[in-house]
Formats: sequence, C-alpha cells, structure tokens
Amino acid sequence: MIHLDAGRIRELLDYPYLVEALRSAHAEQGMPLLDRRITDADRNTFVNLTAWSPGRAIAVKLVGVFPENAGRSPPEPSIQGIVVLFDGRTGRALMTSDGAEMTYRKTAADSALGASFLARRDARVLLVIGAGGLAPHMVRAHRAVRPGLDRFLIWNRSPEKAMAVARELSNEGIAVEVQASLHDALGMADIVSSVTMATAPLIKGALLRPGTHVDLVGSYLPDMLEADDDVMSRSALICMDTREGHDCTGDIIQPIKSGVIRFEDIRADLFELATGAHTGRASDSDITVFKNIGGGHLDLFTAMALHRRVAEE
Repeated sequence: MIHLDAGRIRELLDYPYLVEALRSAHAEQGMPLLDRRITDADRNTFVNLTAWSPGRAIAVKLVGVFPENAGRSPPEPSIQGIVVLFDGRTGRALMTSDGAEMTYRKTAADSALGASFLARRDARVLLVIGAGGLAPHMVRAHRAVRPGLDRFLIWNRSPEKAMAVARELSNEGIAVEVQASLHDALGMADIVSSVTMATAPLIKGALLRPGTHVDLVGSYLPDMLEADDDVMSRSALICMDTREGHDCTGDIIQPIKSGVIRFEDIRADLFELATGAHTGRASDSDITVFKNIGGGHLDLFTAMALHRRVAEE
C-alpha cells in the first residue's frame, strides 16, 4: 500500500486531467453505494464518508472541518484528514492520501465540471468570493474548463486574506485583482464562484448580468446561505452535482421552504449532464446556478483517478 502526501497529489492530479476523469466517471459508472456520517460540535464538523463502486473500488474519507484553525498560531488548514482507497473486488487496501488536498481538488474539479456544462464558452471574468484554502483552487480549476478566462477577481471580508490568495496565484503567473466592492464585482463577472461559510446571502441576484454562471460551494449546513432569492428566481437552470443530500445546504433548502423554487426546479445533476440526458446551458443570456454539495462518490472518483495516475508512472 502506498501513501501520497499533499505535494505528490498536486503533482499528479492536475485539473485538466481530474476534471476529465470526473466527467468520465459520471458518464460511465453511475452513483456508487454511499454511507455518510457527520458529527458536529461547536461549529466544527467531522465527516466519515464511504463510497463503494461494486467490483471497482471503495473509498473511505475521514476528514474534519475546523474553521477556526486559520486563526491559530501557527495557522493550520481548516480541512484535515485522510482518504483510503480499497480494491472493490477483494477489499485490499491500495492507497492512502492526504485528505485536505484531495478535498480541495475534488471540490474545485466538481465545480469546474459543472461550469463546463453551464458557463458560457466565451466567459472571460471569474469572481471568487472568499479567501480560504479553496479559493486559489477554484481559479485553477475553472481555468481548466474555460481557457478564455483572462480576468480574475477576488473579494473577501478581510482584504488581507484576499491579498494573500492573489500573491499565491501571482507566483503561478495568474494576476488576480482584489476587489473592495462586492456589489461592483458581481456586476462584472461572467462566473461567480462562492466559497464562504456565510449564513446571510452575499450574492445578490439583482446585480448579476444576463449570462452569468453562479457556482455555490460553501453552504454545507441548512443555516448557511450564499445566494439570495433573486439568484434562484432569475436562474433559467439550476443544477447540482447530485440531488442526494440537497436538504443539507441552505442554498437549496431555504428557497424551497420559502416557496421561491421547488425541488422539481433542480433540472439536472452531473450524472445527467455527463451522459447527455440534459444538455446544460441553452442560451448565452441565461443565468445558471450550480450547487456543489460534494459527497463520497466524488472522493471515490478522485481517488480512483489518482491511483490510475500512480499506476501510469
């Protein structure tokens, strides 16, 4: 059995490769068997996710989400854990990998795969809301599916944290503009990717231009909310990575409860988009929404892609 640390994962799982691996897995494998256990304490969360594709592979992720870690001295990642891959035929352990890096990459690639179906092909301006560990990954992943992106904006309540993300990406030759006004930035964006833990909506639908794609990532609890009702009511197409677990995210369950949308208004998930059962964006003027919930199946697909890369080497 092998172990891959964060640095090795970064070398092997580049975003063009990972997004295409997720696309193929959604088109060819179908939804694995899933088990999900979540324990919460003092706004911290520990997650145990199991995904089993019979005859192929099993992945188990043990990961904690501790939002206050960034404020510790010295700072620690807010997401930490491990992903274990097993042979789906024999149960033999094959690989362990760093849980934080795997989570960042599968989450960003999940959103990028959604954008490949829902964002305009001529999109040029990406706005990232939030400056946590996921923020630079969202820039890298969206660039993989929309190479025409040539302007990158970031907004965060703490401008200093936004500047830190901009500096990190500048080392990779990506110029990022820190925005003082979220109001103004929303009106400039072709793609809005939100990776916050907001409990009050930051994205105002009235400010979005026709044709904008909204990528909602941060809301993973029912009381979390990144987009207001106008985002949902103006959207011509609402999709999710999977409808399973829709009630865990305030971005979906709150507008359903208030009557702004119905569950039936979620038109497609990534399995339907990847197989062509739904064609995705229909018009360049449509506002589209993708809710990135995550899930153990994505950890399985990502771990399988990583193991294939190791085998190739």
